[in-house]
Amino acid sequence: MADATRTSDLLKPHVDDDGKPFWDYAAAGELRIQACAECGELRFPPRPCCPHCQSFDSTWRRMSGKGRIWSYVLPHPPLLPAYAEFAPYNAIVVELADAPRIRLVGNLVSEAGAPPNSVDPARLRIGARVQVVFGEVGGQVLPQWVLERP
Repeated sequence: MADATRTSDLLKPHVDDDGKPFWDYAAAGELRIQACAECGELRFPPRPCCPHCQSFDSTWRRMSGKGRIWSYVLPHPPLLPAYAEFAPYNAIVVELADAPRIRLVGNLVSEAGAPPNSVDPARLRIGARVQVVFGEVGGQVLPQWVLERP
């Protein structure tokens, strides 16, 4: 687990009314995505109105947490001073297996709560299968990603 003093300055999500359920579910160890209660379309990031049918009714659908790396970057040097000690680290975009149009940003880590540099950058591959884990980073529970074991 990363030292809380080292992670206290890392970026944290801005939690608004629309996105609060996402973060509440994450804190409970569940990956859920907002879905329109009328037409069933999934949407991320969360928002008040469905872009497909304009309904304001929504539900939160539980996802399997499986996905694949759709894209990634290894910032050199880090763009923010709080990340300097972690360089090189990864930021990945994950395409969800059960919702391929939904993509989430996070870090590939060795285990839940590990720092963003805990996986050798040589292991990053577009298309690599990943599984969500939830770790506390700087006082906030975040979805993180680990490589799926064959």
